[in-house]
Amino acid sequence: MIRFRDVSFAYGPSKVLDRVSFEVKPGEFVFLVGQTGSGKSTILKLIYMDFLPTSGTVMVGKYLSSQILQSDTPHLRRTLGIVFQDFRLLDDRSIYDNVAFALHVTGVKGNEIKKRVLRSLAEVGLSHQRNKMTAELSGGEQQRVVIARALVNNPHFLLADEPTGNLDPTTSREILQLLKDINTRGTAVIMATHNYELVRRVNERILQVREGKVYEVELRAG
Repeated sequence: MIRFRDVSFAYGPSKVLDRVSFEVKPGEFVFLVGQTGSGKSTILKLIYMDFLPTSGTVMVGKYLSSQILQSDTPHLRRTLGIVFQDFRLLDDRSIYDNVAFALHVTGVKGNEIKKRVLRSLAEVGLSHQRNKMTAELSGGEQQRVVIARALVNNPHFLLADEPTGNLDPTTSREILQLLKDINTRGTAVIMATHNYELVRRVNERILQVREGKVYEVELRAG
């Protein structure tokens, strides 16, 4: 479970979040919506503890922001898959090697790496392109590689920060459907977006970030 309890966060004198409380349970799909600069990315960074609250507590599984040690942070992040808008792929490596990179860093053995990478690429529909370089792919395909990389550690939660922000409407819908499929297989998904038209396409839980607060809202699907 992810739980925010009375969480505030400020950049210097500028308060971004003000006594925010909410929970995300295992297996949920949650949209985190709001205007650019509203604090959506800050919430995600608080979840993977790149930021720590100014006050209040963030709980992610067994990890508490008030107690976590620097040496615990890599272990926390292995329970999370993180999808960035700007891809952050390694241009000098193949699709396969991009997905495998994190496993090499954490000391996973060769046969296990191959099994996990091929499974993750199959989940996003890119097994047949595993030997291509990232520059050979479309934007949508590159985002699929990023999602495969996020899945390779079998995370409990997938955090997607504006994963469709650089994509055309058709490709955006495909990426949303892919995230929905991943969620159906049991991984909880938190997707930050300012694209309300995309959010309206599915009936899922919506948390709106506005003026430093987080509100549960409903949008009519259609």
